[in-house]
Amino acid sequence: MPNPITIIIADDHEVVRNGVRSYLETVPDFQVVGEASSGEEAIALVSELIPDIVLMDLIMPGLDGVETTRRIKKISPRTQVVVLTSYHEDVHIFPALKAGAISYILKDMKMEKLVDVLHRAVDNEVTLHPLVAARVLQNIRGELGEDQPLFTELTERELDVLKLIANGYTNTQIAGELVISENTVKGHVSNILSKLHLADRTQVAVYAWQQGIVRRGQPE
Repeated sequence: MPNPITIIIADDHEVVRNGVRSYLETVPDFQVVGEASSGEEAIALVSELIPDIVLMDLIMPGLDGVETTRRIKKISPRTQVVVLTSYHEDVHIFPALKAGAISYILKDMKMEKLVDVLHRAVDNEVTLHPLVAARVLQNIRGELGEDQPLFTELTERELDVLKLIANGYTNTQIAGELVISENTVKGHVSNILSKLHLADRTQVAVYAWQQGIVRRGQPE
């Protein structure tokens, strides 16, 4: 009999861990070798057990799933990370895939399908939820110039914030200029970074100048 496929379940909700474990343990070639309620616990278990798969939630206390995935792949490159989450926004999808996750699926998935995804992961086959696959494809097309520029996805208010960032405004100054709260500004900045797939404000400013959204001599 071949060796079982070893799995660690990383999720901060005990109900989720118990439910997934109970089902996976009915699959003959699966062996759940550990559970983690945080990123730190997941990393420690991977270091000790070197599993075939980590089934990874993205939102956990302490280290989030993205950073946990990145560290797991450094510790054990052979371990496949399958993201199982409720979130399908760009701000979660692209960092998780870049960190090394082989698959990205949502928690509305049927258990039978999850089993198939895990088998595919062991065979180095990628599985993306249809919503996630659509966003990845859209992003690729945008990078190839086959789609509208990404900034066209921004709302008018996000464009206002983008222009002010490009002109060197701080969040506090943006809040004063647009007469909105600083928390609202932070929300807009987060959405801008997500929609443009950028890492920080400096990249946002460079992007705005490169795309001609702001120009020298243009009124702020």
